[in-house]
Amino acid sequence: MPKQYKIDSVAELKEKIQGSQIAILSKYIGINAEQATNLRKKLRDSQVDYKVFKNTLAKRVLDELELSDASTYMDGPTAWAFSADPVAPAKVLKDFSKEVPLVEMVGGILEGKVVSKDQLDALASLPPRDVLLGQVVGTIAAPLRNFVSTLNALPTNLVNVLDQIKKQKEEGGAAA
Repeated sequence: MPKQYKIDSVAELKEKIQGSQIAILSKYIGINAEQATNLRKKLRDSQVDYKVFKNTLAKRVLDELELSDASTYMDGPTAWAFSADPVAPAKVLKDFSKEVPLVEMVGGILEGKVVSKDQLDALASLPPRDVLLGQVVGTIAAPLRNFVSTLNALPTNLVNVLDQIKKQKEEGGAAA
């Protein structure tokens, strides 16, 4: 009969994988307590949940969720990072690995699909979500801005043309 903490751990991991946009598996062997605390703080500041689960229990969950391919990334102690923002944990872990090379992303699950370390690195190089949204809005708004500018220029141009016609008639009337 399985122990209750194992049952709870399996249920928790299953819920976290299903409830997150991304779950990243990372290695952390050899970091000291201060580095671990610093990493957890950076992840927490980015609203990322970071937790270690036993590999045997995690493999059971991955099998249940038909994500067995992700278990190939679990070799030795593995920590999981969960987030609703797919870019945040990848960015934090990649930046932290520059300071502490012992921490390394090895793979993950993005929206129910297993992803490799290379795909996570590409994800980490994206700008933050707010910047991406701003770029999308700017791209959508640019043609509208140009259209409004053109519409605003029409009355001004019409007034200039009418003014030129008036001046020509005045000159033509004065010359006759």
